Amino acid sequence: MSEKSELDSRVMRLFDGYVHGQITRREFLDRVAAVTASGVTAAVLLESLSPDYALAKQVDPDDKSISVSYKKYASPNGAGVMRGYYVRPAVIRHKLPAVLVIHENRGLNPYIEDVARRLGVAGFIAFAPDALTPLGGYPGNDDDGRALQRQRDGAEMVEDFAAAAQFLQRHPDCTGKVGAVGFCFGGSMAMRLAIRLPDLGAAVAFYGRHPDANEAASVRAPLMLHHAGLDERVNASWPAFEKGLDAAGRNYANYEYADVNHGFHNDTTPRYDKDAAELAWQRTVEFFASHLELESPDWRS
Repeated sequence: MSEKSELDSRVMRLFDGYVHGQITRREFLDRVAAVTASGVTAAVLLESLSPDYALAKQVDPDDKSISVSYKKYASPNGAGVMRGYYVRPAVIRHKLPAVLVIHENRGLNPYIEDVARRLGVAGFIAFAPDALTPLGGYPGNDDDGRALQRQRDGAEMVEDFAAAAQFLQRHPDCTGKVGAVGFCFGGSMAMRLAIRLPDLGAAVAFYGRHPDANEAASVRAPLMLHHAGLDERVNASWPAFEKGLDAAGRNYANYEYADVNHGFHNDTTPRYDKDAAELAWQRTVEFFASHLELESPDWRS
C-alpha cells in the first residue's frame, strides 16, 4: 500500500469512528491534524467528507412516474405516532409489494428519501420512516441528527420500524408482501426485523452491525447482506453470525465488495463507490422482485 493510500485509510477509519460516535468531533479533528499534510486542515478535510445532499437526486422528487408524500402511522408499542416518506408508482393497475427503507444513524435525510424514490421507480411501494419523529424529525444536518438519534431508546425504535412494516402490509395498495432494506444502523435494523417479524418477506442489510450469533437461528426472512471490504468494524462480527446462519440452515446471500469503504452506497459522500453501489443495488432490486413477487418488471406498460 502506498503512503497516500495508508493515509487515506487512516483518515477514513477516524471518520468512521466519528460518525458512529466512537470519538468526538474534537478528537477527530485533533487526530486527523496529526496525520495529514499541513496544507490541508482537519476542518477542511471533515467538510470534504461530509455529505452533499444536493447530489441526492438519482430520482427527482418531481419525477412523473412516481407519487411522493409524507404519511403518519401508529406505533403503539414504540413512540406512539411516527412519520415517514411514502413513495409509490404514479399509476397503480394492481396491488404492489412494498419495501421499508431504514435510514442510517442520523434520521431521514435526503439520500434515504432518494433511495425510496429509486424503489418507487422500480415498481415497488416504498416507505422510509424517520426515527427522529418524536424529537421533531430530521433536523436538516447529520451532526445534529446523530445527536438526536442517540437520545432514542433502541428497543422502542425496533417497535417503530416493526409498526411501519405492519402499516405497509395493511395498506390497500399493497399485496401484503413487505421487505426491508437498511444502511448502517438501518442494515442492523433490517436484520433485527428479520428476527422480530415472522411474516417479513425479505431483508437486505448494507454494512449493518450483525445480531449476536446465537440469534441467527431466529432469522425468519431471506437475507441479503452487502459488506464493504475495508469495513473492519462491521465485518469483524460477520464470521460468527454467518456460522450461526449456516448452522440453522437459513436462506441468505452475502456479498463483499473489495477495496470499498463503509457507506459505499451513499452517493452524497466521498466514500461512494459507483461500481459497487450499482451492482449491490441491482442485486437488491432483483432480490426483492423475486421474494416479494413483483408481478412484472414492465408493470407500467
